[in-house]
Amino acid sequence: MKIVLIGAGNLATNLGKALQGAGHDIVQVWSRTEESAQALAAVLKCSCTTEAEEVVRSADVFVIAVKDSALSSLAASLKDGREGQLFVHTAGSMPLEILPFERRGVLYPMQTFSKNKEVDFSVIPCFVEASGKADEAMLISLSKTISDTVYVLDSENRKYLHLSAVFCCNFANHCFAMGERLLKEHGNLPFSVMLPLIEETASKLYSMSPQKAQTGPAVRWDKNVIDKHLQLLADEPGMQKIYELMSKSIHEVN
Repeated sequence: MKIVLIGAGNLATNLGKALQGAGHDIVQVWSRTEESAQALAAVLKCSCTTEAEEVVRSADVFVIAVKDSALSSLAASLKDGREGQLFVHTAGSMPLEILPFERRGVLYPMQTFSKNKEVDFSVIPCFVEASGKADEAMLISLSKTISDTVYVLDSENRKYLHLSAVFCCNFANHCFAMGERLLKEHGNLPFSVMLPLIEETASKLYSMSPQKAQTGPAVRWDKNVIDKHLQLLADEPGMQKIYELMSKSIHEVN
């Protein structure tokens, strides 16, 4: 397929590489900044632009991969004279209807992306939605060229998928960051000492549910340990509150 990438950030960069690697033709990259547009276009060996009116009009699908707050206004700027063209966005938390096009869809690869870290797209689940059955089938077919796992999911349920991803990724990573700070401030230990524990915790989830894999003082409600930890966090009221809320939540569901 001939594809135009509207965006040049972390997701657009990884998705563009994956699509090109699967044999698709990335014909153009758009970005608000010249530097970002040129950088990704150089990687994908295609043309680029920073002007909405200069986005080419001949492609099978136009993929808008920008931050959520810019999606509506950018899509509106691309609308004129593009009847019949398929535009899709890649946002987990935004509805299909935010796109003002007759043919519209969603292709949401659920993963955390960084420009300079290559990912294996084949193991990333992709979630698609479209305004018509033909376009839905097209997006399923397109997604299956880069991913082994493709689901059709409507906007309402995709909101909860994205919420779940925030808990499982963003919040978990913030916990890692808090742990890293404690290690640095108390013993100047490297975060790498936690990696075997993190890897074992994650590996368990391939064979059991997260709830069954849960261990620690909160499950046992070991008040002696919990109170000592809370005392250690006396000078960190934010972390202390998180620890207390998380411990209570773990205990209540186990």
